Amino acid sequence: MGKRGFLLLVSCLSALSLTACEPGGSPGSDGLAAGGSGQSRLNVVKNRGFLICGVDGGIPGFSFVDQSGEYSGLDVDVCKAVAAALFDDPNAVQYRNLDSTERFEAMRAGEVDMLSRNTTWTLSRDTSVGMEFAPTTFHDGQGMMVRADSGITSLEDFQDRAVCVEAGTTTELNLTDNMRERGITFETVTFQQADPAYAAYAEGRCEGMTSDKSQLLARRSTLPNPNDHIILDVTMSKEPLGPVTLNNDSAWFDTVKWVTFALFEAEELGITQANVEEIAQTSENPTIRRFLGVEGDLGTGMGLTNDFAARVIRHVGNYAEVYDRNLGAGSQFNLPRNENELWTNGGLLFSPPFR
Repeated sequence: MGKRGFLLLVSCLSALSLTACEPGGSPGSDGLAAGGSGQSRLNVVKNRGFLICGVDGGIPGFSFVDQSGEYSGLDVDVCKAVAAALFDDPNAVQYRNLDSTERFEAMRAGEVDMLSRNTTWTLSRDTSVGMEFAPTTFHDGQGMMVRADSGITSLEDFQDRAVCVEAGTTTELNLTDNMRERGITFETVTFQQADPAYAAYAEGRCEGMTSDKSQLLARRSTLPNPNDHIILDVTMSKEPLGPVTLNNDSAWFDTVKWVTFALFEAEELGITQANVEEIAQTSENPTIRRFLGVEGDLGTGMGLTNDFAARVIRHVGNYAEVYDRNLGAGSQFNLPRNENELWTNGGLLFSPPFR
């Protein structure tokens, strides 16, 4: 090899070494690339035999761990849906509770495979932070909780008062924007984690607690006297919440994305946990047969089994079933779906064709 060829080889090897050290290619907990420079996270998860899912763990209705260590909630069911699609087992999941400031770092380090943790889809998180957002599973808005006897009825009433908020969230930024727009001088009391923030609010260290309205509703149910607190009729932001993967891994992103769409599509097609087996055996509808993997190869084209959607519905149910048992009529919240209805019912949930 001549001198020029040797220098070219050294240059290429150096470039490869630098690429492997980039955040998208840093070694994960599996000793494999966390991002796009190594094998796909899809293969990592399949070879490991279980999913590691980052959740909050403290929000009833979304992700909550009880005293026996059992997890439940809409976000948890999304984790279970991905595990069901991969392993035909919704319990092949290891959950990791992450606060708002550590969730993205855990993703970049490869410590979790995905987030299903009430995370808002924003431009900066989708670009410079390096995340990839799957379909929104809950459309929300930021609200404010106060004591019913406080006399506070609007944001303007927070002049020279304090608001508790979790640090490192869009909530903190939205609060500042809304108060600045109204010319309100107030105090922000920030906390690294949600539990201390709500505890401080309960102790009266701040007059208001702000977060997504769904979280405020869920957290209010855990306060000593829930009826002593109200959520103001104010919406400070749009909060599209859903599962998250790391950028530059299209195979893994496609898996999480289409598993999420499967929840929406099953509801639209009228497929439930109770009837999925019968429909798979009897339906002559080509759309349903492709969706359930009775014919076609949509699953194998993604690196999954063709019946991945059927596995999801068999073990977890469709989106309506997930919503109802965690947030809707079958839960303590009885929360109307509103914009979280299917597009056919005037909502925002929509799946592209399974074709």
